[in-house]
Amino acid sequence: MTIRPSQLLELVWIVWLASWVAASFWSARAQKRAATFETWTYRAAMIAGGILLVPWTMPVLGETPLWRIGYGGAAPLIAVMLAGLLLTWWARVYLGPLWSSVITRKEDHRIIDTGPYALVRHPIYTGLIIAIVATAAAEGRLTALIGGALIIIGIWLKARTEERFLLAELGPAYDAYCRRVPMLLPFLPPRQ
Repeated sequence: MTIRPSQLLELVWIVWLASWVAASFWSARAQKRAATFETWTYRAAMIAGGILLVPWTMPVLGETPLWRIGYGGAAPLIAVMLAGLLLTWWARVYLGPLWSSVITRKEDHRIIDTGPYALVRHPIYTGLIIAIVATAAAEGRLTALIGGALIIIGIWLKARTEERFLLAELGPAYDAYCRRVPMLLPFLPPRQ
């Protein structure tokens, strides 16, 4: 049985996801959750994107790849993907029990502005974007590229929703943090 180069990326995603879910038990109790129409909007974009990104849609849609990567092409994409996923873990470790998969205010919530949070306000999302771009490129299908774009749009929508929630919950301290540190991309200027 021959393993496709993109299957190596799929294996990395499975290991990352399993470890991410297992670590979800290491989280403080939520005091308040953001429950808005925006929550369902970003979730819908990410779910639709995920469905299009996975390789199992290719036979269903009768799609052929736009390009094929060999093992030589997979190696740098796996490196980029791993860099993105390592950024997510670095950020999650920095957050510790303040992490949540949904937008919440935790007990003893405070602004974390060191480590990866000194580079961008949402390094977990930044790492996911990096990994999604590498995955979509490795898949080399139009639906995978559209799926990756939808996931990135969903991540951006979630980050914007989280920004508004944290600004309301943490007030001027979070506003000052937003003025110092870019939201998702370290080379873009922060909000003024």
